[in-house]
Amino acid sequence: MGRGRAAGGALSAARAGGGGSRAEPGRSEALASPHSMAGLGGGGGGPSAFGRCTHAVVRALPESLCRQALRSTAGPEVDFARAEREHQLYVGVLRGKLGLQVLELPADESLPDCVFVEDAAVVCEETALLTRPGAPSRRKEVEAMKRVLESLNLNMVEMVDENATLDGGDVLFTGREFFVGLSKRTNQRGAEILADTFKDYAVSTVPVHDSLHLKSFCSMAGPNLIAIGSSEAAQKALKTMQQMSDHRYDKLTVPDDAAANCIYLNIPSKGHVLLHRAPEEYPESAKMEKFPNRGISGNCPEADEQSEHVIDFLSTSSTFPEPLVAWR
Repeated sequence: MGRGRAAGGALSAARAGGGGSRAEPGRSEALASPHSMAGLGGGGGGPSAFGRCTHAVVRALPESLCRQALRSTAGPEVDFARAEREHQLYVGVLRGKLGLQVLELPADESLPDCVFVEDAAVVCEETALLTRPGAPSRRKEVEAMKRVLESLNLNMVEMVDENATLDGGDVLFTGREFFVGLSKRTNQRGAEILADTFKDYAVSTVPVHDSLHLKSFCSMAGPNLIAIGSSEAAQKALKTMQQMSDHRYDKLTVPDDAAANCIYLNIPSKGHVLLHRAPEEYPESAKMEKFPNRGISGNCPEADEQSEHVIDFLSTSSTFPEPLVAWR
């Protein structure tokens, strides 16, 4: 698609300017990428490298999640025992079935939303941008994320501009470029600092309406493949992304917006893996998420049904570190 202005905007590093504070750079043995995992689902290096990872960062659920976590809409109280079982099942899939090294942060009762670790950092290749979450009650979550990412020897950049807000749930990395949702939690200044941090990639902004985050209704379901919900808001965002990008992506439209929030991984010992919601939650969408012709195996942990009662979905619970190897 040709690049156009549409409702979104294209950012450049030169325009973005400062606003981030860089720590002493270090070499990385592993990278963190994006619910209970933190990071981005893949680095650069072309389609063959997209989604590759060796680690996942997750965080235990605090009991305060049930009564104090932020909610986008009124709903039933979270069943903590069930949510914890689902979370442990999710972590078990990452560690046991996929063979990832899982770095699990402890729960913090003073931070009821801390399980949603993706929002605290954006990681691409050997650089980690520590965000400034849009909800003031969530900003201390970044401290624990900083410590765990420093342990991976990443180049750390901290978002220090008090005029900037950025949630990782608004950042979609395609392997070629970034799309940043301008939402209730992420503003233009936050997007500009991201562009300044990751200068090797184009960054375009996408207005987000009627949803908490950009990735509430879309995600990368494979190399060059965008999974997108069917709602009017999701389709408007997709149109903006198509107009802003010089690259033509394949798309997979699913009936349910929540089902479009999935995680694609390319694990050397396991092959292509797609983590998505349990089929019984969204049966019509599940039929479309098998991707048999793409060699992607569907892994459907029952995780996150309870978390949906709060404000986020699958991708916000994890960050995936990747190895620095030859394909970069």
